[in-house]
Order: sequence, then structure tokens, then C-alpha cells
Amino acid sequence: MVSSAVDKSQESKKTLTEEAGLVESKEAVEKQHKAGKLTARERLDKLLDPGSFTEIDAFVTHRCSDFDMSEKKAFGDGVITGYGTIDGRLVFVYAQDFKFMGGSLGEMHAKKICKVLDLAMKMGAPIIGFNDSGGARIQEGVDSLAGYGEIFYRNVLASGVIPQIVAIMGPCAGGAVYSPALADFILMTKKGYMFITGPRVIKAVTGEDVSFDKLGGGEVHANLSGVAHFVCENDEDAILLVKKLLSYLPSNNVEEPPIVETGDSPSRSTEELSKIVPSEPDKTYDVRDVIEQIVDVGSFLEVQESYAQNAVIGLARLNGRSVGIVANQSNYLAGCLDINTSDKISRFVSFCDSFNIPILTLMDVPGYLPGVEQEHGGVIRHGAKIIHAYAEASVPKITVILRKAYGGGYIALCSKHIGADIVYAWPSAEIAVMGPEGAIEIIFREKLEKAENREKLMQELVKEYREKFANPYVAASRGYIDAVISVSDTRKMVINALEMLLNKREIKPRPPKRHGNMPV
Repeated sequence: MVSSAVDKSQESKKTLTEEAGLVESKEAVEKQHKAGKLTARERLDKLLDPGSFTEIDAFVTHRCSDFDMSEKKAFGDGVITGYGTIDGRLVFVYAQDFKFMGGSLGEMHAKKICKVLDLAMKMGAPIIGFNDSGGARIQEGVDSLAGYGEIFYRNVLASGVIPQIVAIMGPCAGGAVYSPALADFILMTKKGYMFITGPRVIKAVTGEDVSFDKLGGGEVHANLSGVAHFVCENDEDAILLVKKLLSYLPSNNVEEPPIVETGDSPSRSTEELSKIVPSEPDKTYDVRDVIEQIVDVGSFLEVQESYAQNAVIGLARLNGRSVGIVANQSNYLAGCLDINTSDKISRFVSFCDSFNIPILTLMDVPGYLPGVEQEHGGVIRHGAKIIHAYAEASVPKITVILRKAYGGGYIALCSKHIGADIVYAWPSAEIAVMGPEGAIEIIFREKLEKAENREKLMQELVKEYREKFANPYVAASRGYIDAVISVSDTRKMVINALEMLLNKREIKPRPPKRHGNMPV
């Protein structure tokens, strides 16, 4: 009889395991597939190494009894949580399950996410979330709101401690958007959207008629708001990108990023760069071509590609080591710094510093973008963020001045004066308060007005100014530039500097403080 009772108990456990979602109904899976999305379990299966996933809290259910909720229960409460490995590295994961109440977040749903966030911090491992949720579970009232607050609190605690990556693979509305916003990277699929207030409420309040995609789709957040770092075609593409992104990052803030053998020689010549970058300061080029020449072949992963395109940021490898790249984009607004670019650069620099990723800055900047709109929009405040981020960063910082380095833009983009460890310049670089033409207009205004041939005199004065002041040797003579390097040696010199700086330690003690106050 004891044996019979044990057998019945085992059968009961098996049934509960199946009910917990390990065996999903065919109808529910087909419905998700028809919507162009994978199920939560399929997403985790594709993300993690085969057989590595261990689920946590599979039998959790909500405890709400209002609004007939006692009749609406499912094991897991609309989210799958646990841990596994990606390329052998430990990661913690959660995937919201849209099949149960639209993946809405209630008290127990939130507690499950909080548990894996806590474990991820304890173990020093990245957290990866797949968001596919209608938002707060209205039936649970303030318990749902409390759940979001608990998650946000942990997102902030984990910030700068472990990498946080979130993929938006369905709806993400209301308070739900702030957890991804607190993460390090947001990926969005074509089926994902994010907004605080939905189209219906906007229509009722403001009269504006807008679709889900036009309000908060991936393209909107990649191009206009800057909320999304990457936009992916579908779930599979997003999962592959999460894996690629993770390969550049350490598991936590006390580890070094992984070293990947790329087979690219550290002494490879970059002579091609002289053909890419025109010597004339007013001619444009694509700085991505410069980046590709310097970094290990095929290693550059651009971040926020479609947002604030006057700057290019991203992750790459130099001799197999992860580096963060910041560069002015000459062919968009001449590479000027502005409000959106300042936000884009400063947050990325801060991220790299948090996770021991050296920063390479490629400077070709005419200054900050002029205009009433920029001034009234707070370009002073936003521009100061770049200075704060670079000055605060203690990771190795290498700067190469490719061409122009004018005014406040020169100072802000990791000049020697705000903490760059090594600054190189090409022979054609110009370092000055402003461009020679503008400087001559101010310095020799009266002389130019009285000149018989104004244009000829202007050309002569500009040439003289460029030779005397706007060249790298003046700055080098004062120690502001460590070396004027050959264009063909750029990769070799940058890698040499990086290798030298690997064991960098700050020698200037910083004042004791709780934290800085970035001018947000």
C-alpha cells in the first residue's frame, strides 16, 4: 500500500509539472506563432545552451480572488524564470508569457522576476529579459504597482554591477517600460512596442490619432526617441544579437571582458585610411570605414545606429580585447555635437566605464551645433554630460584626432585635459579654438574690411594661421598630444597603447563622495 501511495504521488507530481507549462497546449503555441512570435519557452530554448536551463518558481500562482481571478490561474503566473548558460557563461533569465492574461504583471509575477535579479547580483551574472506583456494586472491593483516598484529598485541596484539586457518582443506599456529603460541595452523586434500611454488614451485626451507602431514601434524608438539600442526583424534575430552583444561584455563589474581570438594582426597597416579621410576639413566621409580599418576585422557592433547619427558609438575588438568606440560622423551635421549626441555618447561612455571596457575616441569635431533650438533645448546642460562621463571614467582612454578638433568639442571628447591617458593626432589634424576661417574673420576683421583684395588676403591669413596655430605640433609641444602618428600606423599604435594601459590604476586620489551629480 505504501508503494501504491508513492506511485500515485509521483503521478501527481508529473501532472503538476506538465500543468506548470513544461508541456504547452498546441492551440496556445499556434496562436503565438500566428502572431509572428515565438513562445516564451521557445525564446529561452534558442537563447541558452542546450540542456542548460534550470527553471525557478515553476509552480507559483497568484493569490488574487477579486474579479473572478480565483478561476484564472496558471502555474508560473505568466512569466518563466531561471538560469542557464550562453557559450558556457552563467546567465539569469526571465521571459514573460503572453499566453496567460497577456503576460500581465501581478504580485507573484513580479516576485519571480525580483528573485532572479537578486540571484544574478549575488552570482555576478548578466540578466536577460524577454518582455511581452500587456502591462500591470489591473485586477491586482496596488499589488501590481508594488511589483513594478520592486523590480525598478533592483534594476537600479544592479546598474553598473551586472549587464542588464532586455528584448521587447511584444507589448510593453505603462509602468512596464521603466524596467527596460533602466537596463543597459534595449532590443526591439518588429512585433514589439513601448509607450507610457496608449493610442486610445492619447486620442481621448489630446485628439491625436496614432497607431501602435507610429507611437512606440521599434523604428520610432531607434530613430527618434533613442530608447531602443537595436531593432531586429524577429525573435530569432533578437536572440542572436543578444548572444553577440554578450560576447563583448564581462559577467560583472569586477571581471574583465572576454578575449576573443580574431586572427587579425595587431601590426596590420592602416594605410587605406589616408584614402578614406580627405585632407580638406570641409569634405565629408563615413567614419564607420575608419573604424573598420582600425579594429579587428568584422568586430564592430554599432549601437544606436539610427539615432543622433552625427556620432557613431559601438563595441569592437582590438587584438581580441573588447573596446568601446566613440567617433564623430563627418557626413551627418559635419560631426557636430548636439543635445541628442551628448546623451548618446555620455551614457555609452558611462556604461563602458562601469564594465571595464576601454574607450577609443576618434575625434573629428567642429564643435557644438549652433542654433536657437539647441540653446533653448539645453545644449549646455546636455553637452556637459559628455565632459562628466569622460572625466569620471577610470578605464583606459585613448583618443585619436583624425582631422578637426575645435573649441569645446575638442575638450569634451576625451582630450588630455579631462583625463585621456593617451592622445594621438594625425599630421593633418587641426587643434584650435575654432576653424581658421572663423578665427581670421574675428582676429583680422578690420584689416579684411580695408583690404583691396579681401579674398586673397583671407586665403593668405588662413594659410598662415593653419601653419602656425591649427596643427598638431603646437599642441604636441605643450604635451597635450602624446605623439603625432603616421596614418598607416594607427591600428598598431592604438593597440600598443591599449596593451600598455591594461593594468591602469588611478594615481590622483579622487575626493571621497557618494557619487557624482551628472547634469541630466
